[in-house]
Order: sequence, then C-alpha cells, then structure tokens
Amino acid sequence: MSIAASDAVEAPDISPKSGSGRWLALAVIAVAQLLIVLDATIVNIALPTAQKALHISDANRQWMITAYTLAFGGLLLLGGRIADYTGRKRAFIIGLLGFAAASALGGLAQNAIMLFSARALQGAFGALMAPAALSLLTVTFTDAKERARAFGVYGAIAGGGGAIGLLLGGVLTEYASWRWTLLVSTPIAIAAALAAFRFVGESRAEGNTRYDLPGALTSTAGLVALVYGFTKASSDGWGSAVTIEFLVAGAALLAAFIVIELRSSHPLLPMRVILDRNRGGAYLSALLIGVGLFGVFLFLTFYLQITLGYSALKTGVAFLPFTVGIIAGAGVSAQLLTRVGPRVLMSSGLLLASVGMVMLTRIGVDTGFWTHVFPGELIISFGIGVTFGPMSNTALVGVSDRDAGVASALINTTQQIGGSLGTALLNTIFTSAVAGYLTTHQHEIASQAQLPALRTVATVHGYTVAFWVSAGLITLAAVVALVLIQASREQVAASNATPVAV
Repeated sequence: MSIAASDAVEAPDISPKSGSGRWLALAVIAVAQLLIVLDATIVNIALPTAQKALHISDANRQWMITAYTLAFGGLLLLGGRIADYTGRKRAFIIGLLGFAAASALGGLAQNAIMLFSARALQGAFGALMAPAALSLLTVTFTDAKERARAFGVYGAIAGGGGAIGLLLGGVLTEYASWRWTLLVSTPIAIAAALAAFRFVGESRAEGNTRYDLPGALTSTAGLVALVYGFTKASSDGWGSAVTIEFLVAGAALLAAFIVIELRSSHPLLPMRVILDRNRGGAYLSALLIGVGLFGVFLFLTFYLQITLGYSALKTGVAFLPFTVGIIAGAGVSAQLLTRVGPRVLMSSGLLLASVGMVMLTRIGVDTGFWTHVFPGELIISFGIGVTFGPMSNTALVGVSDRDAGVASALINTTQQIGGSLGTALLNTIFTSAVAGYLTTHQHEIASQAQLPALRTVATVHGYTVAFWVSAGLITLAAVVALVLIQASREQVAASNATPVAV
C-alpha cells in the first residue's frame, strides 16, 4: 500500500541542536567517559592472572596500571589543547577509534612489552578523548538546568565507573579470560565512534592554536623516567647506577619542563594557575592522594586473591564498599561545604582516610575480610569522598576564564600522575620489604618445606609496610590542606557556579 507524499511522516530532528539530539549526544559522551574510567580499574582484578600468563615479574607488574595512568595524566593537558583547536568532535572520534585499536592490541598481547605498550596507547588516546568529551558536553548544553542535569549524569558515571570496572573485571576474568577485560572496550568504542558521527556536533576554540610540544615531551618523559627509576630500584637497589641515572634524568626533565613553561608564550601549564596558595594546595593534595591511594588497590587485589584465595569475581565484589563509602562521603561533604568551607572538610576527610589506611596494616595471613579489610576500606573511602568535592572546587577558586580549562583538568592530571608514581614507588617498597623480611627470618625455618609459608608471611608484611607508607602520604596531604588552603565558603561557592571545559 502506497503512502501519499502529503501523508508522509517527517523524520524526527535528532541533530545536535535539537532537544533529542542533545540527549543522544550525552549518551555517546557518557559511554566514552565510562570507557575511560572503567579501563583504569578493570584490569586490577585481572592482574594476577595476566601476570602469571605472560610471566611478568613482581617488579614490573605495576606497568599494567602505570602505563595507562602515566600516558593519560601526562598527555591530558596537551590532549585538551589539540581537541580545542583541531575540532572537539574530530578529536573525540579519533580518540575512540584509537582506544578501540589499543584495547584490541592489549587483549591479544603475547608478552609483557606488548601489553604495557597497549596500555600506554589506551592512556594516550584517552587523554585525547576525555577533554574533548567534557568540552563537547559544555558547548552542547547551554541551558543552565539542562547543563546541570547533563553534568550530573557525567559525574555519576565518573564516580561509579571505577566500581563497574572492578565488578566487570571480576566477571570477565572468572568466566571468560583476563584478555576480555581489554577486548571488551573495542566494540563499545567503535559503536560510540559511529554514533558520534551522527549525533555529536563539531566545535572549536578561537585564539592561539600553537601547541606546547616541548612542555608535553619533557613532562611525560620526566615522569616515565621517575617511574622506571622506582621500578629498577626494586630489582637493582636504590644505590645502583641505573636507578640513580633514571631518577636524576626524571628530575632534570621535570625541571626543564618548569623552565619551558615559564618562558613559553603558550604554556601547557601556566605557572600562575598552580602558584596560587589555594589552588596549589588542592593540586598538591590531589597528587599526594594519588601517590598514597592507587597502590592500595593493587595490594588489596593480590591480598584477596593470592593470600585469602578469593576468586576474581569475589574480589571485585569485595571492593564495592569503597564505592559506597565514596558516595556517602560525597553526600555529607556537599551538605557541609557551604557551612564549614573546604579547609576543614579536606583536612578532616584526609585524616579519616589515613586512619582507615592504618587499620589495613592489621591484616595477616589468616585474618578475614569483614574483620580486617572491610572497616578500613569503608573509612578510607568515606574520608576520600568527603575530600574530593571541596578539593575540586578549591582548584577553581579565583581562576581566570582563560585558565579555567587547565585548572579543572589539573585535578585529574595530578591524581593520575600521583597514581603512576605511587604505584611504582609502593610496589618497590613492597618488594624491598618482602626481600628484607625473608633475609631476616629465613634462619628461623627448620626445613625448605616451610619456605612457602614464610614467603606468604613475608608477602603480607610487604603489604602492611606499603599501607603504612600510604597512611603517611595521606596524612601529609591533610597537613598540606590545613596549612595552604584558606579559601572561604563564599569563594568556593562562586567557583562552583558554572561548569568549565577542559
């Protein structure tokens, strides 16, 4: 049966400017954000299995995590500038397709180098995709109410994606293969890229389009050198020539980065952004939190799976209290921020997290999850949840419009960089503690048959030493917040009035 032209139903408008088009664009952006957050945690549960399958040493296993976070954190500011001036939609799609390819490469990895390289590529393309996604969200939703709703969806995914990654990592490792913790991102990223062609509009920033490539190269190379120096320290010792050379090279490259930024007419990181007392305190706190916190996930994963014998799925479920604690802490913080200000909330939240970290030092070979892991996990996460909101808002206090994107991106950047350095440093401290314990107590065993039991005790001792160091770092972050941050309730409220793009 034919339909006359006059009776034809007009196709709905789903362009980015239409109401339905905006929400379809939000769905695509939300999927991309979920991929970025999910891939930072999904491999944690799979790490013990992947380490065994690819014969990765204890000293090098942390590269499965740090390769991603280093590339992502080190290139995030540059990725934002590239997206701004070459086109945010274009950068977004390239980021998605590159992320898909890198995920496939990692899932098919035949050795450690191939796996670590793929993870670094994931981080690099994520650094292009993430700021483009946030900028697209800002320019797509111009109405205040709609923008608030869109950022609410975006924030919920950013907060809950880590938990989804841990659960999904457990399910895939348990019922499929550790390789699927990487391969699963490929079809999702490709589908999101195809949808972005249809539903996401293009936008560009005006003004200076020059890129600070020397700054990006020196900062990223300096961070990689530091992480590699920490890694070599676990195998060669802190006094070895190779360890010292890489640590010195890393420090020199980061010093060169600062000189470049001070002299550049288009700096990647304008020094005026971080030299402000309040903002500098927020960034330094974020860095220390990353250093102290990220390695904890690595050690708890190995403790639950190797020492307590948890399955991959059960390990993923065991991390759920961390998400619950963060959500609860964030809710309390949101209610109190305009009453007590950021300084009190940040310092008290960090001190509480430090107490939770000290509680984790009580774990042993025969201790249980509910008595020794759960309480510490819940207290750490609640304290961090209380801290994150005030810290993010303080990072924007008094910042000019031209620096708003850099200032907002720096919280994510410092956390990721801190996580990279912290995972490498804590893993080195862990391996050194295990080796030292074995050397000190090996004479106590009566036969070689008792050696496996001694190694188990030494491993748990290494975890507790790492937790003590983490507790110290988070306590230092609390002191930084207490001393440096002086922003008033009114200043923080003003900084939170309008979302900014990276």
